[in-house]
Amino acid sequence: MDILFENAVIYGHPDCSCLAVSGERIAAITGSAPEGRFDRRIDCGGKLLFPGLYNTHCHAAMTLFRGYGEELPLDRWLNERIFPAEDRLTPAAVYNASMLACAEMIKNGVVSFSDMYFFCEETVKAAVGCGMKANISRCIVSFDPDADPSSDSRTAEAVSLFREYNGACGGRIMIDMSLHAEYTNTERMCRWLGEKAAELGTGMQIHLSETQKEHAEGIARRGKTPAGFFYDCGVFDVPTTAAHCVYVTEEDMALMAEKNVTCAHNPVSNLKLGSGVAPVTKMADVGVRVSLGTDGAASNNTLDIMKEMYLAAILHKGVENKADILSADTVIAMATENGAAAQGRKDCGKLETGRKADIILIDTDSLNNIPSYSPAYTAVYSANSSDVRLTMIDGQIVYENGEFTCIDIEKVRSEMKETVAHYFD
Repeated sequence: MDILFENAVIYGHPDCSCLAVSGERIAAITGSAPEGRFDRRIDCGGKLLFPGLYNTHCHAAMTLFRGYGEELPLDRWLNERIFPAEDRLTPAAVYNASMLACAEMIKNGVVSFSDMYFFCEETVKAAVGCGMKANISRCIVSFDPDADPSSDSRTAEAVSLFREYNGACGGRIMIDMSLHAEYTNTERMCRWLGEKAAELGTGMQIHLSETQKEHAEGIARRGKTPAGFFYDCGVFDVPTTAAHCVYVTEEDMALMAEKNVTCAHNPVSNLKLGSGVAPVTKMADVGVRVSLGTDGAASNNTLDIMKEMYLAAILHKGVENKADILSADTVIAMATENGAAAQGRKDCGKLETGRKADIILIDTDSLNNIPSYSPAYTAVYSANSSDVRLTMIDGQIVYENGEFTCIDIEKVRSEMKETVAHYFD
């Protein structure tokens, strides 16, 4: 479908007011309506056209555990609440929870997410059905140093998932490998999975130095930091997204920069669990790409990248006592083009001719956005996800003015409520 957005404020294009979409891609960004016939013309009424947002660290199905393990530090949160609850997961529960997560993200202007979890085929089905992009990975844990990874049922699931779904839906679905963390895996598994990812030509998702305890115990256990361990195992030899990175050292940052590892910054989750604040400005200064993630709804409790943008923008100013330490445009890049790059989506992440049409429309007439002197400042400091009026993914409008085009939202609500009722009865 060919669609023309007109009378818009277009982020990154101050002299333009029209954006044309042809099929999956942006066909033109101009100052006046281009010639030609369009299937639909959308009068934006001066609202802000903005690139779609990327959530580069998520456990979508953990919407099931939203509010379930509150006010606990990470180790107790995992061992006392989350791990026991996850032992009861079923494919149906993961599907219903993933559908809810996709709907929430679409409503919040998120066009793509990176996910590591279990029963991954169900999350794939949810993302496909909702029209989203996703990098999905089967999370691997291993504790027996003598076990052969090549005969492990979990690695078999990960490889099978890749072979069946990688590149599905015209590339909307991509399959990565995933190691949960240094403290939940053997060296043999880490080396094997890194080699398998290289063989398949895919990326890796990991948790890295999320807490001081994890980081210190990793050094005690391995004689090196978790980042140093993954580097030596060859994990960083494939495109890697490392979530959290709260306690990475300067030496770790140098290794990450050398291997083009992306840090997925999760400020809300890290603060809520009392884990700390990642040194993202120092990472960026040495060349580490930084993107944004929400983590799961069990530790956030929302899947809202606009909230992450706002917090990332103000948090580091306060920590470093410097008001200009992280600009609004830098934070926007973290939420958009850096996220697309982390996922290996080279033709996404920016409003540019020829790129995929991943676009959201932000209502600058909302009371909290008046007046709007700067698109960047409005998007980061004033706007809320409730101001998103439209979400387009690969040229398809999936959400507009409160209505989903690919989701029966009442069915999603009903099935999720039923899942929760049976799960915690």
